[in-house]
Amino acid sequence: MGEHYPVTLVRLRYLARFHRLPNLKNPIDLNEKILYLKLFTDTSEWTRLADKYKVRDYVRSCGLEDILIPLYGAWEHVEDIPFDELPQTFILKANNGDGKGTNLKIDKAKMKDEDWDALKKTLSNWLSQKHIGALSAEPQYRGIKPKILAEQLLETDEGQPSLIDYKLWCFNGEPHSFLVCSDRKENGHDTSLGCYDLDWNYHPEHLMESERYPIAKNPLPRPQCLEKMKELARVLAKGFPEVRVDFYEAQGKVYFGELTFTSLGGMMNYYSPEYLQAMGKHVTIKKS
Repeated sequence: MGEHYPVTLVRLRYLARFHRLPNLKNPIDLNEKILYLKLFTDTSEWTRLADKYKVRDYVRSCGLEDILIPLYGAWEHVEDIPFDELPQTFILKANNGDGKGTNLKIDKAKMKDEDWDALKKTLSNWLSQKHIGALSAEPQYRGIKPKILAEQLLETDEGQPSLIDYKLWCFNGEPHSFLVCSDRKENGHDTSLGCYDLDWNYHPEHLMESERYPIAKNPLPRPQCLEKMKELARVLAKGFPEVRVDFYEAQGKVYFGELTFTSLGGMMNYYSPEYLQAMGKHVTIKKS
């Protein structure tokens, strides 16, 4: 349905989540503008940039190769992955994944024979997913050829149970605000959320509490690379009416995570309606 009747699917899913239909003719809030962009504009460039493997070339073309997480390899078949040659610890990712259940931390010292068998089955399942965005009518994932990536495992900062994900919203090429994920669970889904402005003031009032996405009780320390992230985001987001540029910070260095064009498929329910409208005002859509 997402491939052949995307507008109908979006309307039905939006109605089920928000109990109203989205305004797709004259979109107002950020969700509606994301929906409009993915349904009615050219998203062909999104396909290249949503691919966690090919986006690395884009980052290099922007002169920012130094912020890429070191890559050990990329494979289209599980049997081609040289596990014996990989380091003791690393992270596996699906290049067409959305980060929810398609990232795995590997410590070979803790792996038993049955764990390797289970891992290979999981990776085979990842590679079988040809269009993960079908259920959310996200066209950018349709053209991505599945691969498994092995990257260096970044170390978490002292006192943090998981790597902090700094998601910097950019509208018309300019940074706007941060959505920050911390205390992420092993399943890749559940995480605490924080909302920060560009000066790192904490704004929990812009978020909606949920079991899956609890609001962080206390603000996080200001990242060392805050200004660097904003500088980098301006380069990577140039030319796009809306994109989220995701970063990590490890040992005082900033690393590129990914570019996200359709956050939660354009159906984010962890922001307040008022803040979604406020953010939407910053997104300029040129209608044909």
